[in-house]
Amino acid sequence: MIDRYTRPAMGRIWTEENKYRCWLQVESAASTVLAEDGVIPAAAAEAIATKASFSVARIQEIEAEVKHDVIAFTTAVAETLKDQGLDAESRWLHYGLTSNDIVDTAQALQVAEASALLRAGLMGMLVVLRRRAVEFKHTPTIGRTHGIHAEPTTFGLKLLNWYAEMERNLTRFDAAAEEMRVGKLSGAVGTFGHLKPEHEEKICARLGLKPAPVATQVIQRDRHAAYISTLAIIASTLDKIAVEVRHLQRTEVREAQEFFSEKQKGSSAMPHKKNPITSEQISGLARVLRGNAQAAFENIPLWHERDISHSSVERIIFPDSTILVDYLLAKTTDLIDRLLVYPERMKKNLESTGGLIFSGQLLLDLSEAGMMREDAYRLVQSHAMRSWKEDLVFRDEVAKDAAITALLNPEKLAQTFDYTRQLGNVDAIFKRVLGE
Repeated sequence: MIDRYTRPAMGRIWTEENKYRCWLQVESAASTVLAEDGVIPAAAAEAIATKASFSVARIQEIEAEVKHDVIAFTTAVAETLKDQGLDAESRWLHYGLTSNDIVDTAQALQVAEASALLRAGLMGMLVVLRRRAVEFKHTPTIGRTHGIHAEPTTFGLKLLNWYAEMERNLTRFDAAAEEMRVGKLSGAVGTFGHLKPEHEEKICARLGLKPAPVATQVIQRDRHAAYISTLAIIASTLDKIAVEVRHLQRTEVREAQEFFSEKQKGSSAMPHKKNPITSEQISGLARVLRGNAQAAFENIPLWHERDISHSSVERIIFPDSTILVDYLLAKTTDLIDRLLVYPERMKKNLESTGGLIFSGQLLLDLSEAGMMREDAYRLVQSHAMRSWKEDLVFRDEVAKDAAITALLNPEKLAQTFDYTRQLGNVDAIFKRVLGE
């Protein structure tokens, strides 16, 4: 991922240096367990754990010749032991293992590191969403369906919906991250041809992982697809939030807008412009995450006990997806935290149709007062369509209709057009989501 979208802590996880550090961590854990079982000399395990090191530049130099990254790695590590006079000990490095015993198990360590950062980002966003939802709990605004004014809602309920969705995303993410917390050290085709299942269990335990119950040469990629898909779902929720902000910031709406700093510029040509650039960036980058999910699905069907077609894909989609979600969580959290909200404009928009948004309530009140529902619908719709077409005040037109006033006196009509009546259960909804 390019530096523009990479936050330092997440970026460091996916450096070559850290990848090889994780590889050496797996090699060391394997050697320690095998020494404890008497398979390799204890001195070899001690040397690998305390004396082995690597140089990224040297690994790359060797790989340029041998065209195999794991061989380049083990050769470079063995060289560091030989340079210290530990030739005999170096021959026990990578004993009984195949390349993907190291690569897949080490990748699980990197994903676990990345997941810890992502979980912190999710929790931070939930805190901000909850706070702002409560802040605007009873701020009335117009609810829109199909982009058209529907009935009153509150801005707090918009935020509460996002909060509840992010809670579900956290649950999904925890499950996906836990599924990825597995290693495998079962050999070339997963049969433990050279090590024992108990060796794998002990090695994984030392690394804070669980052993894959069954594997081929690789851990099966349904786990990886579920993880990347979960990241894509999280990004899609952030996209959903961004799309809403983009709409609310439109000149014709102006109910909310992104924070705009004093020295910020919106356009090279139009000094008045304040564009929702952060929201648009969130929407754009979410598309990359959804594309990466498709690539992860394609990695599931591999030939027989493995092929290498998934490897090149994962070198891109795991760093890029975790880096992007880390970035997007930070950007969206800041977007919501500093979002400028305009309750007066919300109220103005809510009242802009002259009461049309209460047509449903009027229908119910007329039916309750004794009018047949079909007749009430036709009557209310005729007033609504005429008011819309001729730019009339629906509330006033209704009050002139004798058929309506015969059933609903002025006091009752006032209740029909009172939005607080329709928002009477907001507290109950918040209690459902947030508890007491």
